[in-house]
Amino acid sequence: MSLNLNLSSRIVLNKVPKEFYNPKTAVERSELTQREKIPTSIFPSEEEGTKRIADAIETEIKSQAKLGKDCVLGLGTGQSLTHIYEELVRRHQEEKLSFKNVVVFNAYEYFPLNGNKHSSIQQLRERFFNKVDIPEQNIYSLDGTIPQDKVQEQCRLYERRIQDVGGIDIMLLGIGRSGNIAANEPGSMMTSATRLILIDAMSRQEMTMSFDGQNQVPPCSITLGIGNILAARKIFLVAWGDDKADIIKNTVEGPLKDTIPASYLQTHNDAHVIVDLAAAAKLTRLEHPWLVTSCEWSDQMIRAALVWLCGVTHKPILKLTNKDYNQNGLSDLLALYGSAYNANIKIFNDLQHTITGWPGGKPNADDTYRPERAKPFPKRVVVFSPHPDDDVISMGGTIRRLVQQGHEVHIAYETSGNIAVNDEEVTRFMHFINGFNQIFCGDKDQVIKTKYQEIKKFLANKKEGDIDTRDVLDIKGLIRRGEARTACTYNGIPLDHVHFLDLPFYESGRVEKLPMTIKDVDIVRKFLQQVQPHQIYVAGDLADPHGTHRKCTNAVLAAIDLEEQEHAKWLKDCRVWMYRGAWAEYPVENIEMCVPMSPEELRAKRNAILKHASQGDSAPYLGNDERLFWQRAEDRNRATAKLYDDLGLACYEAMEAFVEYHPQTYDK
Repeated sequence: MSLNLNLSSRIVLNKVPKEFYNPKTAVERSELTQREKIPTSIFPSEEEGTKRIADAIETEIKSQAKLGKDCVLGLGTGQSLTHIYEELVRRHQEEKLSFKNVVVFNAYEYFPLNGNKHSSIQQLRERFFNKVDIPEQNIYSLDGTIPQDKVQEQCRLYERRIQDVGGIDIMLLGIGRSGNIAANEPGSMMTSATRLILIDAMSRQEMTMSFDGQNQVPPCSITLGIGNILAARKIFLVAWGDDKADIIKNTVEGPLKDTIPASYLQTHNDAHVIVDLAAAAKLTRLEHPWLVTSCEWSDQMIRAALVWLCGVTHKPILKLTNKDYNQNGLSDLLALYGSAYNANIKIFNDLQHTITGWPGGKPNADDTYRPERAKPFPKRVVVFSPHPDDDVISMGGTIRRLVQQGHEVHIAYETSGNIAVNDEEVTRFMHFINGFNQIFCGDKDQVIKTKYQEIKKFLANKKEGDIDTRDVLDIKGLIRRGEARTACTYNGIPLDHVHFLDLPFYESGRVEKLPMTIKDVDIVRKFLQQVQPHQIYVAGDLADPHGTHRKCTNAVLAAIDLEEQEHAKWLKDCRVWMYRGAWAEYPVENIEMCVPMSPEELRAKRNAILKHASQGDSAPYLGNDERLFWQRAEDRNRATAKLYDDLGLACYEAMEAFVEYHPQTYDK
């Protein structure tokens, strides 16, 4: 059997024809990319994009070696680059690629630093340098520990060193969601030099993964300037995942402007953007291909086109006219359907059929046009929740429907969620258990007394950045378990249908998690084999800032994939649905099942979310959205309902949206 731990990278909402992202001829490419101002290569997966960049770096290293020269690399440290470094390390270890003629310049360093525990150069050493044969004297980095009055002099020296080695051959960069490259924040000038710069709020939030909390991210960085980056002979800008789709579109297709520093790459004669399908999803050739080329119209593309046309014209679907189609580049559809009316009716009915009050299927009903099949009924349903609250945040209304309609609903909490609990919550519960001991045990329980004193002392002496002890982590996990059980009970789910998988990858005690392994997959797989569900719900919001949702979904998809390879009988009668809601929502053109909620049902969903008291306004990792989770959920659910209403369909209080996942099939 083959194990794939990154199947989520294959999830693409829009089934994009290959010729749109990999055109066969230069003419086709020129037509498709007419709105792109930086050469952009789109790959079906991160793995394929990673290989493309590694190939380019390997070629440059060997070419320079043949000439007896050094290959000079400028390197960033973002999460997007991690797999590239892993691939280069693999080539060194397995294919004997040598890095002895490589000189490296670190793109930026945090400032001020006390030691190098979280330094940018230390991250590069751990991920790359320590695993290859690059000479230590060939590694250059800015120093974040020097006094501030020495920074300017250091910057000038750093630029001189780059000049002395002949300049940078390849600059490898990630991109932040605000368009920052290296640490050049919005507002940076195109001619900016190496300098000290203040890190903005969004960048600080993104850097949390490299530290143990946002508060520990230093206030500043010393960074290569835009001018230094543009001086490199070749530049690769890398982005993976749908959380980068908006900024990639603005960088590649938008105007040149200082509010998006990455847009300055439009001026470079050898800059390349490397993205996967998810990160490229908002580019015109993928999102609105009819604007740049002739299309072979699939049902999904037609739906996307009409939803877009409704937005452009500010009309519901059934009011679109022939004139609207002709004036907005959709005359092909008129030829295909004969009239706007025929096309309108077709897509209106398609969208109408996505709406259902029976997410588990309606028994004894014609299910021809329903998202879910009527049989079997009732169904065994598994809802996988990355953290002990994602289930109710993302699909709390649907869960209540499933329970009320008689299905056997299981909730599987994949991680303990222990790092997302404040120390104050631990203190509160410790006071409770100590008081319990005093009242009911005469203060005689020595375990409680001892642990109370130990934990009290640890928390009193805990410094920012310290990792919690195992005892503290266990208590934090216990708090979240209790909240999850309470929410499940409120929704009518028996406690023996509430499962805590506690996947090992999560138990690092810090924001950056351990690598996911077969151990995580085996836990999920064993659970699925026990329940043998007819319906699975899994997190589809893969752009969560902490990355846990993606890993959890990968564990589930890998387990399903292994079962598929083994021809598991239960899978033949099982469907997999993906939900969002915690961090984003599905666009209406992609929705395949939409479950409406009444005002009373929305209120019940809010109440279930509020059972997770530790995740209120004091929760450590709320992201860059100031709204509480129940507020975000309600706003997104209401927004989805409004989209349907704007298109001329039924008007509901709120709606939860789902997209079906189709597992890879194997020859029987």
